[in-house]
Amino acid sequence: MKKSLTISLFTLFSYSTMPLLTFAQPSQEEIFKINESIVQVNAEFKNGSRGSGSGVVIAKDYVVTNCHVLADAVGVNIEKVRESYAPVSLQADWKHDLCLLKFEALPLSPVPMKLSKDLQNEQEIFLLGYPNDAQVPQVSYGSITALYPYDGSIVIRSSAAFAQGSSGGALFDQNFNLIGITTFKSPGRKQPYFYSLPVEWIKKLFDLPAQQSLHATENPFWNYAENERPFFMQIVIPYQQSQWSELFKLASAWCEKEPDSASAWFYLGVAEYHQSHQDQAIIDLKKSTDLNPRNIEAYTQLAKIALDAGDKTEAQRMADIIAGIDPDQAEDLIAHLSEMH
Repeated sequence: MKKSLTISLFTLFSYSTMPLLTFAQPSQEEIFKINESIVQVNAEFKNGSRGSGSGVVIAKDYVVTNCHVLADAVGVNIEKVRESYAPVSLQADWKHDLCLLKFEALPLSPVPMKLSKDLQNEQEIFLLGYPNDAQVPQVSYGSITALYPYDGSIVIRSSAAFAQGSSGGALFDQNFNLIGITTFKSPGRKQPYFYSLPVEWIKKLFDLPAQQSLHATENPFWNYAENERPFFMQIVIPYQQSQWSELFKLASAWCEKEPDSASAWFYLGVAEYHQSHQDQAIIDLKKSTDLNPRNIEAYTQLAKIALDAGDKTEAQRMADIIAGIDPDQAEDLIAHLSEMH
């Protein structure tokens, strides 16, 4: 998409930022066409305050958004090109934070959708939403950085950033298929992780009963108490704040509960590395790459371990694997290896 973005928390040599990625940007005509299906969602609350988010037309007369955009509101509508439309009913999955608004004779076209089972790490994506009460949808580019199995589907982590007002926005693949709804980001002051909810959960909304009330009956899973949240959320702060013993504890529990999670083994390997258990770190990280051969984060950590040991051959092998997935992310490692010759 011909745009460079920093997408990770660590380089091959220090934990800061990854090399920059370059994307082939969709044409303005393509973006303009798909913009027609992205709406602003406005909510009014009992105390007189107002809030806004984003929504996506996914079927004739149906718009999906995040439930937290309209939870406990006294009124809600969508807006497109200065035209306002009021829904006639709501179908809500409060736990998964997805709400389906039904309209009558909504003059907006739906977008195609694609299931999360076909997604993969480092796949290029872009998102559209209404951050900061923007007048028109704003676009952000990036790639999928992790895929987390959860509740029968996959929560998507991507490098494409979004801000307040983008909740309920659209995450698209390069073929303009809707693959997720932009929903929440990780806490903390360091570079956040951005998460989107899967199409599988969206499709299940049609099976839920229609209702008139906007009263939330359950908190979204990402707002549970810290120890009740998914492991992929619990590990973020310990990882970013270099709390290696806590990371080890959480990652170990994660691996025990989800032994097929490539991300769990990656974080366990990182924790082992920082506690000077290099041999075990290598075993854990290789387990991660066995489970997900496109896990660049794990290959990057393995390359760092090889460089620490002065093993240029192994570091070069990691660089070759990374280059096969995303050449831009291998550039720094290749340059460093050249300096070592």
